[in-house]
Amino acid sequence: MRIIHADIVYSKDRENLAVHRGSFIAVENGKVKCIWTEIPEEYRDVPVTDHGSDVLIPAFSDLHVHAPQYPNRGFGMDMLLADWLEKFTFPMEARYADPEFAKLVYDAFVDNLLACGTMHACVYGTVHTEATSYLIERMDKKGIKGFVGKIGMDRNAREDLLEEPGKALRETEAFLEKYSGNKNTRPILTPRFAPSCTGELINGLGRLGKKYNTGMQTHLVESRWEAEQARLLFPECACDTEIYERAGLMDNGPVIGGHFIFPSEDDIRILKKYDCYAAHCPDATVSVIAGIMPAGALLDRGIRIGLGTDISAGHHTGVYTQAGRSVQLSKLKHFYEPDGNRAITFPEAFWMATKQSGQLFGGTGSLEPGSVFDAIVIRDMSDAAVKLTPEQTVERFCYAGTKEDIRERYMSSI
Repeated sequence: MRIIHADIVYSKDRENLAVHRGSFIAVENGKVKCIWTEIPEEYRDVPVTDHGSDVLIPAFSDLHVHAPQYPNRGFGMDMLLADWLEKFTFPMEARYADPEFAKLVYDAFVDNLLACGTMHACVYGTVHTEATSYLIERMDKKGIKGFVGKIGMDRNAREDLLEEPGKALRETEAFLEKYSGNKNTRPILTPRFAPSCTGELINGLGRLGKKYNTGMQTHLVESRWEAEQARLLFPECACDTEIYERAGLMDNGPVIGGHFIFPSEDDIRILKKYDCYAAHCPDATVSVIAGIMPAGALLDRGIRIGLGTDISAGHHTGVYTQAGRSVQLSKLKHFYEPDGNRAITFPEAFWMATKQSGQLFGGTGSLEPGSVFDAIVIRDMSDAAVKLTPEQTVERFCYAGTKEDIRERYMSSI
């Protein structure tokens, strides 16, 4: 057992924060046992780590991030999606044919995730098996709970990033066989998005999902262009999401749809049917002008939403920045499109970044008793003239904080 003293903040539910000022949290076997205002007599001999007025919060979860694009963060943000992919993303991803280049980038990427308090993540690799294998091994060794996908892509991209469907499926199956038994970071099927995949590839991935009981991550109705292309290339499907449903990719494990900005009623119905997640990536969708997710409306309709940084369409690896930004974008969405939309609150945004998305990784994302203890300590961000409450410190951190404001990191896996 370990006991930690701090101000403690986590999501009680979607609309409310739980706040324990000057309290003691007891952790046993990697899980939260109790929170006390005073240590009971029988535990007085257990050493206490005292963080004073700093604030203990759950670690963050990133539901959508492209590890190979890490060197591109902050570049090409004056372009729209299709041009940005062609001029920045695909040329960078082609470099991962070089395993040594991949190692340098992925070492830095994983270290920066942890530095920013992200301990759980759904990560895209590239089509390159050796590079993506190093990525999943590195994350697993570092104790990051999550999923890594070898991208499936066999049309509508650079020639050196396309794989013939048979080869892509063989390489993907070998990846699944090798890493499905990982302790922390496991493989996930990753068709990039419908416009870059043929029916042969998507249907083959569906068969692998069933065989290995493996879920899927992809981009769903990310932009009007992507949604239109999906319908043109798969005319038998009423919407983007139905393409994956027909292939059997929604039945076998967690499903995370990146962005989900322009969903039709059919998209919403299918996502709810399979209890899937939508990943809201505020900075990214602004940068490439994909649009603004109707987050408030989707939450009210029962869609599971987590947050993603979407490096490098997003430019910051800290999920906490996306909590603040998601509130701002929801206000813009409601202001310019009031019918059917509403602004979200900061507690809702924090809940999406922690408790809601943490459920995907096995009981993380909270500090209530029974939760997996993955947590960070952020410094008391009070001003000299104004003392902040713990919940104000958390909110300020999500808008104005940096990784240097994180005092300590606690991971249950190490």
